[in-house]
Amino acid sequence: MSGRAISLPGERERGQGVMMHTDRRQISDRRRPRLALALLGMGMVFAIPGAAWAQEAAEAAETVWTTDVAVDTLWVLVAGFLVFFMNTGFGCVEAGFCRAKNAVNILAKNFVVFGISSIAFWLVGWSLMFGDGTSWFGTSGWMLLGADNSPVTGDAYQGVYSSINWTGVPLFAKFFFQLVFAGTAATIVSGCVAERIHYRAFMIFAFVLVAIGYPVTGHWIWGGGWLAELGMWDFAGSTVVHSVGGWAGLAGILLLGPRIGKYRDGRVHPIPGHSMALAFLGGMILWLGWFGFNPGSTMGISGEGAAAVSHIVVTTNIACAAGLLAATITAWAVLGKPDFSMTINGALAGLVAITAPCAFVSVGASLIIGLIAGVLVVLSVMGFDKARIDDPVGALSVHLTNGVWGTLAVGLFATTAAPGGIDRNGLFTGGGFGLLGSQIVGVVAVGVFTLALSLVVWGVLKALGGIRVDPQGEMQGLDVTEMGMEAYPGDSIAHV
Repeated sequence: MSGRAISLPGERERGQGVMMHTDRRQISDRRRPRLALALLGMGMVFAIPGAAWAQEAAEAAETVWTTDVAVDTLWVLVAGFLVFFMNTGFGCVEAGFCRAKNAVNILAKNFVVFGISSIAFWLVGWSLMFGDGTSWFGTSGWMLLGADNSPVTGDAYQGVYSSINWTGVPLFAKFFFQLVFAGTAATIVSGCVAERIHYRAFMIFAFVLVAIGYPVTGHWIWGGGWLAELGMWDFAGSTVVHSVGGWAGLAGILLLGPRIGKYRDGRVHPIPGHSMALAFLGGMILWLGWFGFNPGSTMGISGEGAAAVSHIVVTTNIACAAGLLAATITAWAVLGKPDFSMTINGALAGLVAITAPCAFVSVGASLIIGLIAGVLVVLSVMGFDKARIDDPVGALSVHLTNGVWGTLAVGLFATTAAPGGIDRNGLFTGGGFGLLGSQIVGVVAVGVFTLALSLVVWGVLKALGGIRVDPQGEMQGLDVTEMGMEAYPGDSIAHV
C-alpha cells in the first residue's frame, strides 16, 4: 500500500468539526489580548480617579499636619521672643528700684546675662537638662549634636532628648524657648546682689548657674528625672526657673552682706530707688512677657492647644491682677500708704505664683493663688529686712517666696478637669495629700541643691578674687567704679 491515507466513512465530517473547533479557538485566542486591553482601559478609567482622590487626601492630611507644625513653631518662637524681651523688663525694674549711680551696672548685667546664658546653655546646659541619661542629669546630645526628636522628622523616635519629644516643633525651636527660661533664672540673681557685686563675679556665677545648677534641677522635673517620676508638676517654672534663681540669689546675699548703711544702728533704713517711672515700665513689660512665658509652655497652639493657651492666658492675668491688688491693700494696711513699689512687686508675685499651676487650676483658684501671693510678697519683704537679708529690689520675695508658694499651690488646687493634662487632683479638689507631698519634696530638694551649689560657687569666687566692690567704690557707685560711665552724665541724680 502506498503511503496515502485512506478516509473511512464519517472521518471527513469529524475532521471538519475538529477544524471548526480549532478555528474558533484560534479566533478566541486572537481576541483575548483585545479584551484584556479593553478591560484594562475600563479599569484605568475608574482606578485613576480613585488613586488621585487617595493621593489628594494623603496630600491634604500631610498639608494639615505640616501647617500645624508651622503654626506651633511660630507660636513657640513668638512666645520665646516675648520671654526674651522680659530681660528688658527685669532691667528696668531693677534699675528703677536702685540708685541712679548703679543704673548702668544693673542694665549691663541684664543685657550681658543673656549672652552668657546662650553660650552656657548651648555648650552644657541643654544636654544636662534634656539629654537622655540618668534620673539625675542628662548625658547625651551635647551642643545640640543629638538627632532631632520632633515627630515631624519621622514616625519612629530616633533622638536623644526623649523627655521633650511630646511636642512636634523642631529641635531648635525647643532649644530657643528653653534657653530664654534659663536666662531668666540668671537674671533673677542680678536683682538680689545689686549695688555691691563685682561685675566679673556676677558673670562667672551666671555662667555656672546656667551651665550646671539650673539644668540639673530642671532635669529632675522637666527632663524626666527623679522628681518627675515621683509625680511633681511644675508647668512653666515656679520652681524650675523662679525658685532656682531665688535660691542662687539668696546664697549671693548671704556671702555679700548688706549694702552700706542699710542696717546701721540695728535698724532698717530704706534705700529708695531713683525712678519709679522706669520700674513701672519694667513691670508692664514683664506682665506682657508673661503671656509668652506661661502660655508658650504648651509648646503648641494648634488643635487642643488653642483651648489650653486661652485658659492659661486667663489664669495668668487673673493671678497677676489679684496679686497687685492684694499687695497694694496689704501695704496700705501695714505701712499706712499704698506703696507703688509693693504694687509692682505684687503683680510680679502673682505671676510667679501662677507659673507652676497655670494650666492645672481653675480661674477661681488662680484668683486665690494671686491674692495670697500679693500678701506674701509684702510680708516677705518685711521679714527679710528683719533678718538683715538685704534684697534691693525684692527679688527674693517675688521669685523665691512665691515660687515656693506657686509650686505648693499645684498640690492644693490642681484638677484633672483643667487642660494641662495633670493626672491627679490636689488636696482641695478631692485628691488627698499625694500630689502635695510630691510638691513639697520637690521644693525642698531643689532648694537644698541650688543653695548648696550656689554657696560653693560664690564662696570659691570670694576666695579667689572677691565678689564685693570696696566700700569707696560702693559709695561712689558701680557705674563709675565698675563700668567707667554714668547713666545720667552731668546730672546730679547720677550721684544719688
